[in-house]
Amino acid sequence: MMTTQVRMLCLALFVACSAASSGANFRSLRTEGAGRTVATEEVEANLRATLDAVLRGGEGEAAKHLESIEASIWQSYEALPKNELGRLGPRAVRYLVHNYFAKEHGWLIQGLEPHGNQEEVSEMHEVSLLQDKAPMLVETLLEAKRGDRGLSLSDSVAMIAALERLIYDESQHLLQASYRLNGFAPAEPITESAMHEVLTSYLLLFEMGQKANLTDSRRHQLLKKRASEVGGSWPLLVAFERDSVLNYVSSKTKQGSLDQQHFTFQESTVIMEGLARGYGKWQHSECQAMKKDLMQLDADGTGRVPTSKFYSQPDTADYHFTESLDYLKTIGALDETGRGEARVRIANYMAGPSNCIASSSYYSVCCLNECEGLMNQLEAKVHAPTAAPEKLLNMVMNMSSDTVNAPRQLPKALQDRLHEIASRNDGEVPLHGRLFAQWMHHAFPNECAHPEITEDASVLTPSHWLDKTKTVESTEREKLATAQPAKVTLEKAKINWSDEERLHVSAVPAKTRSTLSSAVRVAMQLAMLLGLLRMALGSWQKATGASSYEKSKKFDLPF
Repeated sequence: MMTTQVRMLCLALFVACSAASSGANFRSLRTEGAGRTVATEEVEANLRATLDAVLRGGEGEAAKHLESIEASIWQSYEALPKNELGRLGPRAVRYLVHNYFAKEHGWLIQGLEPHGNQEEVSEMHEVSLLQDKAPMLVETLLEAKRGDRGLSLSDSVAMIAALERLIYDESQHLLQASYRLNGFAPAEPITESAMHEVLTSYLLLFEMGQKANLTDSRRHQLLKKRASEVGGSWPLLVAFERDSVLNYVSSKTKQGSLDQQHFTFQESTVIMEGLARGYGKWQHSECQAMKKDLMQLDADGTGRVPTSKFYSQPDTADYHFTESLDYLKTIGALDETGRGEARVRIANYMAGPSNCIASSSYYSVCCLNECEGLMNQLEAKVHAPTAAPEKLLNMVMNMSSDTVNAPRQLPKALQDRLHEIASRNDGEVPLHGRLFAQWMHHAFPNECAHPEITEDASVLTPSHWLDKTKTVESTEREKLATAQPAKVTLEKAKINWSDEERLHVSAVPAKTRSTLSSAVRVAMQLAMLLGLLRMALGSWQKATGASSYEKSKKFDLPF
């Protein structure tokens, strides 16, 4: 665990690094009287190495995690449009960060919610967690936007790592509450059995989100007892928690660094972070089971379920779908474009807020976004923002998903649609636009949601529905279930199409600056950089003590 002072150092370094790199288009700066040239690229490289060292904390696992973030996003980064400096603009950064968390953790972060294909979307500096916990990082993003500098791949990795770190830190208050609700003090080591009680309490509070009571111990113990008696998914949740503890104990035993009798709060925190990081993927198995049930109600394989079947699940079914027609229509999951009976889009329903857990005011956990994995496969092969339709067709017809086997032949009507998109864009298909997202929905109807254009994107967030009714009354549900289903031809359902385009990302044009103004700008930024580093290092040395002096020497600048 990094101390608050070290995290502040990390953020200060990020600010300084971004300030220095904003002058990277001016190749070097001659220092008065020094008789040497200071390359801004050298400054940026040294600061980047320092930032990486702080984030790693000298631990192999943390270093591997940074590498895993880069491995997850670099293909998307390569395929996104860049500005003249070869960096990502604000929209592209938003897209990259949102998609990483949606794909890897199922996290829906406040400020990075689905944009509903609107023209104006929020940006990274509007993320409430950053505004509340890391205002310096927000300033860095605003400066990058004002200077049309954009973010590099390493900037993006650092951004994601910092945001992830802040989310884990925010989760600590639930862990501390779990200690108190079970009669333990965080400062005291606890036994393994007590650890299990604390962590199951943490998961229960996590699932309850903002509705959780963090102070009433008696009520909490009754809820835990009731959950264990009712069963449902509780045994699976307990198994998930026990596996996490077992994995931690096993890893520490191999290292010879575990006191098998007691666990400190720091060790509890490490296990808690593992639970928070893996919860989305663990929950995804339940999402997959729900999707499988819905697909069994889809007789024609279009990724759409007639509303009469949607509401007619028998009492013995594992899942009973009770969301109202108004809710389904509002979130874009209700397809009313065909003749006859309305249908529920499986992919849109799975991505809907009713399948999310509101864990805090900063983020929610939803089903993993499977379409992002498919897009990553395309981005890995294209390495560009656009591609020829023939190339995309060949790739998609040889791509498999959880519900589609390759190779396959796509309907001619769908192939023609892809060529139509290309004809509107000088023979190339933009990968990160609404029309291609719509095309991917028809190619993978159970994984890729239909890109509806919403008037208010907040309807796609769990927080919007906290105090609103989204379920249908039982009598109305029975009426909908007994409605006579209307026949809709397979071809009609597949090629239903809207020609409205919205490009989700765009390159930021770099402003032309004179050599003199660039030199002045770089000099000022380097001066600010030194000031920031001195302040940060002073704070860091006080926090780590005199014994850390030798380690801190590597923070010295190369001039």
